[in-house]
Amino acid sequence: MDFELLDEQKQIRDTFAQFCDKKIAPQAAAIDESHAFPMELFKELGELGFFSMRYPADVGGSGLDLISLCLSLEEIARGSMSLAGCVTMQSLMGTKFLEMLGNADIRQRLLIPALRGEKIGAICMTEPNAGSDLGGIATTARKVDGGYVLRGQKIWVTSAPVADFFTVFARAGEERKLTIFLVEKGFDGLIVGKSIPKMGVWAIPTSELALDDCFVPDSHRLSEEGDGESHLRKLLAEIRIVTGALALGGARAALDEAVRYAGERRQFGKPIASFQATQIRLAEMATDLEAARRLVHYAAWLKDSGKPHHKEAAMAKLFASEAAAQICDKAARVLASYGYSMEFPVQRHLRDIRFTLIGGGTSDILKLIIAKELSA
Repeated sequence: MDFELLDEQKQIRDTFAQFCDKKIAPQAAAIDESHAFPMELFKELGELGFFSMRYPADVGGSGLDLISLCLSLEEIARGSMSLAGCVTMQSLMGTKFLEMLGNADIRQRLLIPALRGEKIGAICMTEPNAGSDLGGIATTARKVDGGYVLRGQKIWVTSAPVADFFTVFARAGEERKLTIFLVEKGFDGLIVGKSIPKMGVWAIPTSELALDDCFVPDSHRLSEEGDGESHLRKLLAEIRIVTGALALGGARAALDEAVRYAGERRQFGKPIASFQATQIRLAEMATDLEAARRLVHYAAWLKDSGKPHHKEAAMAKLFASEAAAQICDKAARVLASYGYSMEFPVQRHLRDIRFTLIGGGTSDILKLIIAKELSA
């Protein structure tokens, strides 16, 4: 692969870099401390065209490649991982199934406004006994006249308190196989439950959700009965690649802070950046970040080129998230006591980066996927 970015990709990267520097970074600490969905910046990114980047023109999209999305997400995550997590959900998992499977009414009434940032979507897969194991999903969809009655419990639903619609995975049909449904805010039996407190990404509202005999009309069954898992698998590689891009942004923010601090902090009469121990640590961080970026961009390029990419997507997400966690830890060590202080942003990067270790599959699951691909 030629790693030289196209002029259009550079322009997109620079646009979001400027947005990060001017709008996101100055508010990052306040976003974190508010524990509230960053609605204003969310809408501004919608106006900037972020949510529609990967969508076709017939729904108001710009049809851009995955590398462009990754470049944008790295810049947003560099400013605020909470905001980046919210907008990633909206731009991909929260809306993609509506574009893939929704009818004309759903596209016009929900998808197109969502791609402008005017409505918010969420996805509901995880359950108390179903995370990595999709076979553990127990939510059911019982066929009745005119639709289905959904019953079950979902957890870790990102953006649930502010969402206008939910993509729900439930078991339907005689074989009780996974099927995708669209549930709108206000449907009887849809109950957004308590928020789940987290150690990081505080401004991403994450909640439990109950479906208590929730009626969903036939028009809101998005997939054929039993086809839900096959549609999800079409999206998994892209989810992993963009999660790797989020990790790049968080790691880059931590590295930038460590370099800045090392140049300013003086000990024994000189900046600690002049000490070999600090130089070695910074060099390790920068090298791991660049290696992670190459893996993420290569996986995105494979996807954009229509080439096999599932193994590379798993590798990119695995390496980028693990490397980013190490980079944030090393940045905190460079700052020493100040790395432990809530007054410095490194503690936020250290807390937030663990979000990328979970989304898109845990590291152990990804290793099993890679090993399976090697033996195929």
